[in-house]
Amino acid sequence: MAKIFTAFASEVKVNEETVEGLQAIEYAVVKNRQEVGAIGTDERIAVYFGLKSVSGKLRVASINTTLDGFLQSNASFSVSATLRAAGGTRSVSFDECFMEDKAFGLNAEGHGETTYSFTATRVREE
Repeated sequence: MAKIFTAFASEVKVNEETVEGLQAIEYAVVKNRQEVGAIGTDERIAVYFGLKSVSGKLRVASINTTLDGFLQSNASFSVSATLRAAGGTRSVSFDECFMEDKAFGLNAEGHGETTYSFTATRVREE
């Protein structure tokens, strides 16, 4: 049975500090893969794997001074998310994160939002 995680019940922390005004968290894991082809045929005979890249985004209502500080200081940080659903929880942790960039937007019918993009050495999902 599928677990439907809700933003209302979930929580994200940066270095054990809860991210106030969090609107969304997104992340992607991309694993480099190369195929080895056989000589004289068009079929692959093996696959080997390389670097795994982890990137993420935190979208926050208005701004977050802690995350702004990481962009200026180039210091590493950790992100941990506790995703909650009616059927249980899932923990997602990002280690050795570095801030990549931030983008701010404000429209006439809403509030300001900042999107903070980061990379991580690894992600652990439990």
